[in-house]
Amino acid sequence: MNTLTFDIRKAEPNDANEIAGVHEAAWTGAYAGIIPHKALALMINRRGADWWAGAIRRAATILVVEMNGMVVGYTTLGRNRARQLDQHGEIYELYLRPEYQGLGLGSRLFAAARNKLRDHGLKGLVVWALEENAGALSFYQGHGGTDIAEGVEVFDGKALKKVAFTWP
Repeated sequence: MNTLTFDIRKAEPNDANEIAGVHEAAWTGAYAGIIPHKALALMINRRGADWWAGAIRRAATILVVEMNGMVVGYTTLGRNRARQLDQHGEIYELYLRPEYQGLGLGSRLFAAARNKLRDHGLKGLVVWALEENAGALSFYQGHGGTDIAEGVEVFDGKALKKVAFTWP
C-alpha cells in the first residue's frame, strides 16, 4: 500500500514555477470551451513563473498544497473586493492540477484558506465562480456556499455570468 502525504503551507518564492504549471493545467482544464481560446491563452501566459514570484514577494496570501514534494494546487485569498457584499474575506482562486482533483485536496485547501482568513480577522467569505464552470459550482455548493449574487465577466467580447457564493 502506498501512502500519499500532503502539506498545505504558505507559498515560497521557489514555488513560483510549479504554481505557474498548476495555473496553466487547471485553467486549461476548467475553462477550455468556456472562455474564448485567445483570451484564455493570454490570461494563462500572463501568469508565468515571474508573475507568481512577484506575487509571492509582494506578500500576497497564497497557499499551496504540496503532495509528495510537488505543488499540485494553490489558493489566493484576501479582503473581499465586492464592497456591496457584507463578507470581509474572499478566496480569489482555488485550483488543483486536474489529475489531483477528486482526492479531497481541494476541500482541505478550501478549509485552510477559510482558517487563514479567520486568522486575519476577516469574517464571512465570498467566492466567485463562472456559471458555466459546473465543477466549481458543484464544489462550492457541496461545501455549503449560498448563491447570493450574480455578475458578468467579459472575455474577448464574450459575456459570461459569474455567481457569488458566501459563507458566514
